[in-house]
Amino acid sequence: MKDKAAGVRDLASTGIDGLDDILRGGFARRRVYLIEGTPGTGKTTMALQFLMAGAELGEKGLYITLSETREELLETARSHGWTISDLIEIFELTPPENLLDEQQQQSLLYSSDLELGETTRIIFNQIQNAKPTRVVIDSLSEIRLLAGGSLRYRRQILALKHYFAKHNTTVMLLDDMTADVLDKTVHSVAHAVVRLEELAPIYGKERRRLRIIKYRGQEFRGGYHDFAIRPGGLVVFPRLVAAEHRASFTREALPSGVAGLDTLLGGGVERGSSALILGPAGAGKSLMTLQFVASAIARGEKAALFVFDEEINLLFDRARGLGFDLEALRDAGSLLIEQVDAAELAPGEFTHRVRACMEAKDLRTIVIDSLNGYQAAMPEEQFLVLHMHELLQFLNRSGVTTFLTIAQHGLVGDMQAPVDITYLADTVILLRYFEANGRVRRAMSVIKKRTSAHEDTIREYQIGADGLTVGAPVVGFQGVLRGVPTYVGQNHSLLADSGA
Repeated sequence: MKDKAAGVRDLASTGIDGLDDILRGGFARRRVYLIEGTPGTGKTTMALQFLMAGAELGEKGLYITLSETREELLETARSHGWTISDLIEIFELTPPENLLDEQQQQSLLYSSDLELGETTRIIFNQIQNAKPTRVVIDSLSEIRLLAGGSLRYRRQILALKHYFAKHNTTVMLLDDMTADVLDKTVHSVAHAVVRLEELAPIYGKERRRLRIIKYRGQEFRGGYHDFAIRPGGLVVFPRLVAAEHRASFTREALPSGVAGLDTLLGGGVERGSSALILGPAGAGKSLMTLQFVASAIARGEKAALFVFDEEINLLFDRARGLGFDLEALRDAGSLLIEQVDAAELAPGEFTHRVRACMEAKDLRTIVIDSLNGYQAAMPEEQFLVLHMHELLQFLNRSGVTTFLTIAQHGLVGDMQAPVDITYLADTVILLRYFEANGRVRRAMSVIKKRTSAHEDTIREYQIGADGLTVGAPVVGFQGVLRGVPTYVGQNHSLLADSGA
């Protein structure tokens, strides 16, 4: 137990690491907490984890259920691989048998007044006998129905709160929000309120998120936090706040190993910065990131690829044809490759995964290919740029060099990107197709580089069996980046046609 005299709060873990992180340690003991959410959002699972966390510390837990049967609770626990019958006491509060008799239901003997008083008395007696440290009451909807009105309901909740306070009990009240009118009665009584929500996108898996609506006298991480219900319980992904993280590292230029590209970049891409590669489909965006990945691994560092758009085995085959054996690098432990399914993954979970991999594997280079896929993972989100801002700032502060790709719409001429994050990236590399001498060619240019000087030229490049080849600056042509250049010089500087 923590030293309260030293000003440190005595906190009870929720049993969910991510939620404890959001709450700065957990719930203050001997208080009443409200967990609200529509059916299916995970309230029961969270409550069971809360009681199991207490059981691991030797604290007695009591689950009082007014809505589910004991067998239903045990079945829920079994679905997560838990055996709770020896860890948690379950008390199934059922109405008297007479209440199921239609003739007795109309009797004054079983009016709502007597039902509510009897229910409360049974709860008090059970707590008196069990003497638990942690209690869950599931759910408040039944108590609200028995109360019949907001005033009686509030008085009943206050009575429960004061009773629990006298018995040094930490209490979690569950509310399924099935009332016709949103009742905020318990919000003012509870010490903290946690709301669970479920969102159903037009396509793909349902998304769940939670928010701490209030927490008296305690700082917490505000905003929405994605979470998932997995075998084993709730997994919460706290919203990433880049300002909370900072690491010391030496900022240096990291070359790609391709001479022309490094010259164009003024030596390479700096450690602890982000580079955005823009271009149409097939222009070589992924290949360029692989050059930097291979260079990082050659320096003895570890790298990661988070791939949204391409199947892994196809990526292995394609990269092998360009001189990169990604499968061998992965098997050697130098390269982490993760396939990301945009339809199944919430943005907060992806951010959490990138951070967890970076910290666990000590990654120094990370590639996200592509942001088109990342955007698809959050089709109804309006804050993709804010998500990316926090993720890039976090990686930059951690000394990680990040490469992002975006496939622009179209092939030549006026090109449009589905999302504009060019202002977030420290370096922006633009790839283009253009037509010259009757052939389709490729050109690249560095549009922006915050960390150092760079060439302002346009260089032609080719993709072959040896990977990427970057030529000298293109001179004698105008309009290369528009796709249809005009020859204005005397001697063109394009790469030899025989190698195209």
